[in-house]
Amino acid sequence: MASAALLLTGCAAPDSLAAQARAGDNKNYIAGDGSVSEFAPGERSAPVEMKGPLYDGTVVNSADWRGRVTVLNVWYAACAPCRTEAPTLETLYQENKNDGVLFYGINLRDTAATAAAFERTFGTTYPSFNDADGAILLALADYVPPRAVPTTLVLDRQGRVSARVLGLAEKGTLKALISSALKEPAL
Repeated sequence: MASAALLLTGCAAPDSLAAQARAGDNKNYIAGDGSVSEFAPGERSAPVEMKGPLYDGTVVNSADWRGRVTVLNVWYAACAPCRTEAPTLETLYQENKNDGVLFYGINLRDTAATAAAFERTFGTTYPSFNDADGAILLALADYVPPRAVPTTLVLDRQGRVSARVLGLAEKGTLKALISSALKEPAL
């Protein structure tokens, strides 16, 4: 079994996220590489299909977002870059909510109390999914590398990923990605 694992790892291309995981530096998260990907409408895959509970118990289905631009941010409280970008995400949420843009956090680890403390501390007012069981992350596996936190996705009005930020989302970049998705024709 160990030789099979060794054989498989020997064939794989270098992976910066995997290297971080093996580093054993106890930072408790694997940072994205900061890459930003924007996908032209003709290059986007099928709409994201996911369903899950928010911390308040409401169950939300991605099908309900059709017709609206949606921002999804994968986070958890002990993630240092998540703490850094939280005020930026809240600012962009406030700036775009009147245009119908939806924002959701996807919390991978925290209890309701820990998530609520984070939201109070950083002033985030948009809702977050409780994804402690990993079901939402699994549904997003084509777009979010496992354990690459934070990751931010911008979904177009059809529910397809129009952009992805692996790592800390810079305000100007994310604002431009949201604006680009808003400029696309409605359904």
